[in-house]
Amino acid sequence: MLHKTRGIVFKTTDYSESSVVVQIFTEKFGLQSYIINGAKKPKAKIGRNMLQPLHLVDMVVYHKSNGNVQRIAELKNAPALHTIPYDVVKSCIAMFLNEVLYKAVKQQTPDGNIFDFIFNAIELLDHKTRGLANFHLVFLTQLTRYLGFYPHGGNMATANYFDMRDGVFSNYKPDSLNYLSPPHTKNFYVLLQSSFANVDEVKLSNDERRYLINKLLEYYAMHIEGFGNIRSHEVLEEVLG
Repeated sequence: MLHKTRGIVFKTTDYSESSVVVQIFTEKFGLQSYIINGAKKPKAKIGRNMLQPLHLVDMVVYHKSNGNVQRIAELKNAPALHTIPYDVVKSCIAMFLNEVLYKAVKQQTPDGNIFDFIFNAIELLDHKTRGLANFHLVFLTQLTRYLGFYPHGGNMATANYFDMRDGVFSNYKPDSLNYLSPPHTKNFYVLLQSSFANVDEVKLSNDERRYLINKLLEYYAMHIEGFGNIRSHEVLEEVLG
């Protein structure tokens, strides 16, 4: 049976001399694997260049509820990305976000809220001209809302500490070793209050940005089983200076 669905490309892996398996987070079925025969051929109907990380797609797919690998009848890039593939800063941000998403979003069931958040964020990144340096930080803080460990606690604006283990802001130093203390607690709170619309108003030094991204990745690793280490942020930090 054929189904129409939007999708976000997560990862493409060589399968044979001419074919690939691509993992796509779909609006209708969650994360699915699709085999595409002939994708590496010069005149392929669905070419590998259409399956780059975080490319947005419209698809017509065959779907079997008990199938491990599905098949695609039609695929097109929609909307096509005009700047992310060609802008070094945006492409590094996309590479980093893609690595995080591949390790964090694993559900094989539909989730319209998280799909819309990621899809819209990629579109915004493609069009954005300002505030790129902190885009990934706002993305990660907002993504926790959809993954189930969004920070909470009373008096967040004035709290001195953020307990990463329990995800709680507090005026008292946590017993664990995993926490944020001033001034990083305040910077983290500012990120939580920010959106993609006003991300250019977030003011962080390079050192503050590096510290927060490392702590955010620690936070993810604490709350997502098998999250592991992320490497691409090191490249992104070099590009951002």
